[in-house]
Order: sequence, then C-alpha cells, then structure tokens
Amino acid sequence: MASRSQPRRAEHASDTRAALVASARRLFAAQGYDATGTEQIVADARVTRGALYHHFRDKADLFRAAMAEAAGMVAQQLVDEQLASESPSPLTEIRNGVSAFLDVCVGGDFQRIVLVDGPRVLGSDAWEELVDSYGRQLLEEWLDRCVEAGELQAVPTGPLARLLIAMLTEASLAIPRSPDPATARDDFGTVLDRLLTGLRPPLQPRKATFS
Repeated sequence: MASRSQPRRAEHASDTRAALVASARRLFAAQGYDATGTEQIVADARVTRGALYHHFRDKADLFRAAMAEAAGMVAQQLVDEQLASESPSPLTEIRNGVSAFLDVCVGGDFQRIVLVDGPRVLGSDAWEELVDSYGRQLLEEWLDRCVEAGELQAVPTGPLARLLIAMLTEASLAIPRSPDPATARDDFGTVLDRLLTGLRPPLQPRKATFS
C-alpha cells in the first residue's frame, strides 16, 4: 500500500508546484512582481498557503521558478522553430533566431517577468544563470556549424558567442524600457543582423581570364 501511495503523493506534489508556477506567471506578467501578493497566487492556483511554502521559500523564490520557466519555454520555442525550418544555412538559422528572440522582447510574460522585473528583483546574476542554462552553449554550437559551412570567418566561436549574447542581452533589456518598444526592436534587429552578416568571409576576387 505504501509503495502505491508514494508515487501518488509525488505526482500530487508535482501538480501543486506546477499550478503555483503557472498562476505566478500569469499574475506576475499581468500585474508585475510588486503588485502581486502570495495570497492572490495561492487563490488562483487553488492551493493552500502552506503548500506554497512547502515548495518555495518565499515570493522571490517562486518568482525565480516562474522566470526560469518563461525563459526555458522561449528558448525551446526558438530552437524548435529553427529546427523545423530545415534551412540549409546555419547563418540564416542564427539570423532568424535572433529576429525571433527580439520579437518576444516586445511583449508577453517573457518581457515583463524575465526582462523587466527579473534583473530588478533577483539581480543581474539571475539573467546570467538563464543565459548559461539556455543560450550560450547552443549559440556556440550554431556558430561552429557556420564556420564549418564556410558562412563565417574562422574565429574563436566561444568568445564570439559571449559577445553576441552580451549584445542580445543589452537589446533585450533596452527594448521593453523604450518608449516605443516596436521601433527599438526593429533598430536593434537591423544593427545585429548587419553585424552577423559582416562576419562572413570576404569574397575572393575573381581571377582574370584571357582568351
């Protein structure tokens, strides 16, 4: 009997935690961190306050989980979109991925939770942790493919990935704070795309032929 009840308890605990994170994401995105109280979250999730503190230390700890889930879902969405495109060009995949990432910076829970409230509530280290978890290695692997395909000059891809992520980070933090996020997104997109295409190998001059 005990062996059967343990999986059920574990499943119930997992469901409770998922409900809390889902409710937190909705409320944090709609109202912001400061305006959202834990009593609203437990009521929306239909759980007890004790259940919240069983899974999370405090509101900030729950916010961290909501931020990680929002970032993880966006990262997976971007990867899935590029894999589904079946583009023969790794550089095109990166350029499209950058464009898609900038799009999610304009609105939605990713913008409010991850980009606006996240650094303020949890500090800049929280963003660095997300980048390490979801972005840096993937981008470096994609850049390696570009170099192997001859679409980028043979430069060290580790430092290049870090620099590109630094620029994407700056863009992602500046866009939601702009008085006109859509225009800011387009401006950053233009500059970043120009930088990426500028890393292509120089065209070799065509040899003159004489008949």
